[in-house]
Amino acid sequence: MATETTVTEARAVARHVRVTPQKARRVIDLIRGKHATDAVSVLKFAPQGAAEPILKVLESAIANARFKADAAAERFDERDLIIASAFIDEGPTMKRFRPRAQGRAGRINKRTSHITVVVAPKPAKATNGGNR
Repeated sequence: MATETTVTEARAVARHVRVTPQKARRVIDLIRGKHATDAVSVLKFAPQGAAEPILKVLESAIANARFKADAAAERFDERDLIIASAFIDEGPTMKRFRPRAQGRAGRINKRTSHITVVVAPKPAKATNGGNR
């Protein structure tokens, strides 16, 4: 069994974030598959409100990768990381009621999200270009 000399992957999860999953997925689609440093700069200037908690989760995943590399006494360069996967799951919904006309009540759903970001080092390119 060959030993891997690079850190495999690091992840970070934020749960019960008060942003709707639909709005958060619009932002996460902007960064999926990008380099981690590029994704950080995209999120810093994104106008959507969901960009802030996603940025925090991404920075936490990068810090987790740095911690894993330090623990394994391996070389770490933040510029080598790519976002291997990033997804938004739906969290619990808080139900609230608002008075409406003629004594009725209208329901308001306050949705929450679970944000997961996984970063991994860039895969090494094939040396022969795939030709035989």
